[in-house]
Amino acid sequence: MAGSGPPRQLAFTLPHAESLTRDNFLEGPANAAALALIDAWPEWPSQTMMLVGPEGSGKSHLAAIWAGEAGARSTAAHALGAADVPDALTTGALVVEDLRPREVDERALFHLLNLAREQAAFVLMTGRMSPSAMDVELRDLDSRLRALPTVSLSSPDEQLFRALIVKFCADRQLAIDESVVSYLVSRIERSSAAARRAIELLDGEALRQGRPVTRALAAELLR
Repeated sequence: MAGSGPPRQLAFTLPHAESLTRDNFLEGPANAAALALIDAWPEWPSQTMMLVGPEGSGKSHLAAIWAGEAGARSTAAHALGAADVPDALTTGALVVEDLRPREVDERALFHLLNLAREQAAFVLMTGRMSPSAMDVELRDLDSRLRALPTVSLSSPDEQLFRALIVKFCADRQLAIDESVVSYLVSRIERSSAAARRAIELLDGEALRQGRPVTRALAAELLR
């Protein structure tokens, strides 16, 4: 019969929870300064601080660690409205995630920074771009952002990159050997985001084909 053969296994994409605890944070030179800032709280050089780094560099993980320690609420920068500001600061600590120019209510953010200063509340903001480089229309906000103390995270070194690959596999209960890790390290962009995407791709394809994750499978997908 035409088209007969073993049925293809269907792969279902299921959410994989990533633990954002202090114990699960992988340390390295790329994030040492940012981790030191989180560990130093509440002895910060300023009540409001900002973490800056590329996608997947660990900003959100560090913010989650700090939020747990400080009892902070959390909001996406683009979701912040002027009416939300008083409630956002009720615990005396707030995380503002993923600050991007042109995607935030500038007056709401300026109001937040002013009110946080008045109330001596702590604010930790994250973003991919230094606040001094952001194109901001509101001059008072621009001045405030340029003066904001900033700690940067950079791309991981090879040792940390290898550890991230192993961690993302462990999060998915995915068994891989050293040959796969070495292949990925030499073939993909050295960033946490790229490593996460590669592992997601390998996991999904291995499940679809009913194969283990091997160097050969990685080569097929990433060639």
